[in-house]
Amino acid sequence: MHIHILGICGTFMGSLALLARELGYKVTGVDAQVYPPMSTQLEQAGIALLEGYANHGLESLRPDVVVIGNAMSRGNPAVEYVLDNKLPYQSGPGFIADHVLAGRKVLAVSGTHGKTTTSSMLAWILECAGYQPGFLIGGVPQDFGQSARLGSGECFVIEADEYDSAFFDKRSKFVHYRPDTLVINNLEFDHADIFADLAAIQKQFHHVVRTVPGCGHVLAPDEDNVQAVLKQGLWSNLHYLSGSNSEWQVLDANQDQTRFRLLHVPTGSAGVVDWDSCGEHNVANATAAVAAAVCSGVGVEQAVTALNSFQGVKRRMELVGEAAGVSVYDDFAHHPTAIRLTLQAAKRRFPDARVIAVVEPRSNTMRMGVHDSQIGQALSDADAIWWSADAEGSAIFNNFPGNRLPTIHVELSPQKIASQVGAFVKSGDVVIVMSNGGFGGINQLLLNAIGKR
Repeated sequence: MHIHILGICGTFMGSLALLARELGYKVTGVDAQVYPPMSTQLEQAGIALLEGYANHGLESLRPDVVVIGNAMSRGNPAVEYVLDNKLPYQSGPGFIADHVLAGRKVLAVSGTHGKTTTSSMLAWILECAGYQPGFLIGGVPQDFGQSARLGSGECFVIEADEYDSAFFDKRSKFVHYRPDTLVINNLEFDHADIFADLAAIQKQFHHVVRTVPGCGHVLAPDEDNVQAVLKQGLWSNLHYLSGSNSEWQVLDANQDQTRFRLLHVPTGSAGVVDWDSCGEHNVANATAAVAAAVCSGVGVEQAVTALNSFQGVKRRMELVGEAAGVSVYDDFAHHPTAIRLTLQAAKRRFPDARVIAVVEPRSNTMRMGVHDSQIGQALSDADAIWWSADAEGSAIFNNFPGNRLPTIHVELSPQKIASQVGAFVKSGDVVIVMSNGGFGGINQLLLNAIGKR
């Protein structure tokens, strides 16, 4: 079988390509732009890539099916060719459901924040327990070195995204997955380009809750936005991850949450997590991952112990280099809550360092200005900020809490940002780049500029 993927360098579609290749299918694809880590993975797998949708290659390739990414829309030359020539096509989530998830025990991790990290933790716990899981994750877990694999065991871990499936299927991706275990990490308003309000997102979350079997499990925090979903109807086993009814308690955490004890209240079983990850968001991610693994039969202590060797995920507070005593980290944060938690964790982990935030507000929701009122609070732990935007973008920085106003620079060019940061920093500083895209290769630009000091 030959599949051709439109939008192959996206994190989801690139992972799909790796799974299809592992299934023995011939895989080709096209994208407008390519950048690591997905482009590197595809090259290493020997998957042929075309760049530019006008150069889609469909005339000569003649694939059995075209898998169309959700970034594709009407008017795209490749999409128009598929429709005009009546080629067989399918959405990415539909393809995964039919070719990968059928017959597997599916563990789906959903939520506004933490999906990639929690999925990676869960896959690693199952791996350490000998389950040999398959997985599809929207990032590259350092422990596996790849974002997807079939695995030889029964379990399959999938990052369950609420974004829509394709231009012809506006349901959320996760509705296709039919999970046996569903994690809902948290729930906030996001993706304003496709959802009118929070209620519209909650409706999609309830659609996936409806697909969990009665013998299955739903794991969720006891918080209002999630409760509004569950109150619409729940037919599966519910396990709270936080709140007064929680089955789990976090005890004896140190200042930066790099060490804590996780207690399973019903059994009294517990274990100590002592790892390189930090921050309250990662404690929550760890709790969800351990709880999901326990629902699949892994012992509590065994699951917790596995996290002590967890190496993290690329682009999730990943140290990409050091120069002149300055550490540069890369992080995928692109929502005010994620930005706030990342910076908060950094200040606790590096209490004596200046933390410099370099932010590209690249997501559709951020560009639409939906979160403008939250930006000041989100960035309040930074000692200096470089914000990638034109001069008009400075207006959003009028809402910092109290009298705190860090050094703020608004610049559009990654080269200019790197040059200015290079001149500003001093030994001992921590620079955190936050973007959900390539950001013009700014990580290396920063290291080069800092190294020239």
